[in-house]
Amino acid sequence: MEQHTTPGLPFTKMHGLGNDFVTLDLRAGGDLPSAALTRAIADRHRGVGFDQLAAVLPGDAGCDARLVFLNADGTRSAACGNATRCIARWLMDQTGATGLQLATDHAVLLAEDAGGGLTRVNMGPPVLDWRDIPLAEDVDLLHLPIPGDPVATGMGNPHITFFVPDLAAVDLPAFGAPHEHHPLYPQRTNVEVVQVLAADHIRVGVWERGTGITLASGSCSCAAAVAAARRGLTGRRVRVELPGGTLLIDWREDGVWMEGPTAAPFTGVLSPDWLAGVA
Repeated sequence: MEQHTTPGLPFTKMHGLGNDFVTLDLRAGGDLPSAALTRAIADRHRGVGFDQLAAVLPGDAGCDARLVFLNADGTRSAACGNATRCIARWLMDQTGATGLQLATDHAVLLAEDAGGGLTRVNMGPPVLDWRDIPLAEDVDLLHLPIPGDPVATGMGNPHITFFVPDLAAVDLPAFGAPHEHHPLYPQRTNVEVVQVLAADHIRVGVWERGTGITLASGSCSCAAAVAAARRGLTGRRVRVELPGGTLLIDWREDGVWMEGPTAAPFTGVLSPDWLAGVA
């Protein structure tokens, strides 16, 4: 991100398959935005608009940078796979590096140049302990006691995955909102609805915690792929077809790798007058 002398708050708009982010470069200083400011920036009519906000902070303990993710409602998320990939590509383009270590609230993640303009990130092993997802009680993670027989998975954030014969028949807004707030998930949850197309190909609809429907989601794609493999519906390497495009998910021994394209279409500066008007 270029250094700006214009007063205000500089940002870069990024997206992975239409899953879009406002990225703030705070490596030279500055505070994380408040919940109110985050919600104001997220407003697609009066602000900039995003699915998540990502702040890039100085790295420590050998990491190239630290990433903090905020949802559109101002709450904090420990993981955001597509934003991690976007920022990794942006940093690699700046530095010429082909690999990075990025610290998040969840874990230190390895990012790599996958060639052909693609970027891959190791999102780490899936979380398969009910206490760490977290859930409200000890239940069978592969068959939750919820209508629809969903699967619970953690990817640094909580997930619930449903398998359906026809994704197009699901009213995702009506389905996602109540399940985000299901009492089994004390910190709310991301919701994936999955149609299995082949042993290496799934189609996924996403309702993200704190945001709603998104065109894509990296952590949701990872959780859906892990749930499908654990159910025996697919192998551990699958193409995940989302409304915004396709990600390749590869669940290896060292973690769940996610690969796909990224874009950073524009930069901007939030004006001092606009910032002053945010409560």
